Amino acid sequence: MRLGTVTSVSEERVEFALGQKVAAGSSAQLTLVLSIFKFDRMEWAVEKCTEIGVARIVPLIARRTDAHLAAAAVKRHERWMRIARSAAEQSRRASVPKISEPMKFKELLELSNGGWQEASRVVLAESENKVVLREAIDAAADEVVLAVGPEGGWTSDELRGFLNNGWASASLGPTILRAETAAIVGAAIALDVLI
Repeated sequence: MRLGTVTSVSEERVEFALGQKVAAGSSAQLTLVLSIFKFDRMEWAVEKCTEIGVARIVPLIARRTDAHLAAAAVKRHERWMRIARSAAEQSRRASVPKISEPMKFKELLELSNGGWQEASRVVLAESENKVVLREAIDAAADEVVLAVGPEGGWTSDELRGFLNNGWASASLGPTILRAETAAIVGAAIALDVLI
């Protein structure tokens, strides 16, 4: 696939110049549910997850999301979209990931019971010590939805909510990673399984 630039427009014709080639991407989709955390780190995670091929990012206001970050998240939405656009251009992606408006946990569970019924849904949990992410993903699925918790992790109520709504629980290994590191590592593993 190639990018193009419109060079002139008139009533009779549109002229354009072909630009550089871009990767067409896979038909597999990865949605990253990313609990909101410190904005500089969140922006870094959005940028890097865009570069590696995440199709959608859903910012989530989790119970342990800092109150002032949750309040300011709606104002950051446009900035996150600009960061994703820039990262998509830099990495020559054919499409920019969709970044949803920040949502609350209850809204996420409602969404997961609606639009993500066919997706392989996995929540990364520090308490999980038996199943690693690669094993938790249904490799036959066309879409994976991966949830990454906030700083301090998910509350026990949130984990129960995920599991009671059909999500699998998985780990990235024995060490505790920062939220932005977990997002990038988890997304890379999930995309590797999907491809």
